[in-house]
Amino acid sequence: GYLAPEYAMRGHLTEKADVFGFGVVALEVVSGRPNSDTSLEEDKIYLLEWAWHLHQNNNEVELVDANLSEFNEEEVKRLIGVALLCTQSSPQTRPSMSRAVAMLLADIEVSAVTSQPGYLISDWKFNDTTSFMSADTQTTKTDHSHYSSTSSTSVTADRDSKPMLQEIIGE
Repeated sequence: GYLAPEYAMRGHLTEKADVFGFGVVALEVVSGRPNSDTSLEEDKIYLLEWAWHLHQNNNEVELVDANLSEFNEEEVKRLIGVALLCTQSSPQTRPSMSRAVAMLLADIEVSAVTSQPGYLISDWKFNDTTSFMSADTQTTKTDHSHYSSTSSTSVTADRDSKPMLQEIIGE
């Protein structure tokens, strides 16, 4: 989906959650398809997983929408690289939105995507859902007696984060 893992699984909302969603939409735009499509071959059902495997094999261009008659290969690879950075499972490893834009504009180099994103369906370990949390809030609990049937949403701030409206209102 479009939800960042830390929000989807724990209800923790950071400014990097929108960066994750942007990465998903960027992959949808370049591929011309939704983020999941069960009518496709098994290895192509999940767009993020397929994009990662193509990246691993240096075949990112295969992701491009077949309806595009021509495109700039360098720009496509840049867009896919930025999208993969934006969809990393850890908010700390995602770029800020301004950095993502600078990479798209080629003002700065696209950082290397060196770690496999944690969102890949086949790699999820539900006994370790805290791996994407910041170090100061990271815990592993074995006592599950505190869970209730209600759900809540909390907002956390990473050490390097600032309020999302800070830039707009100038505080």
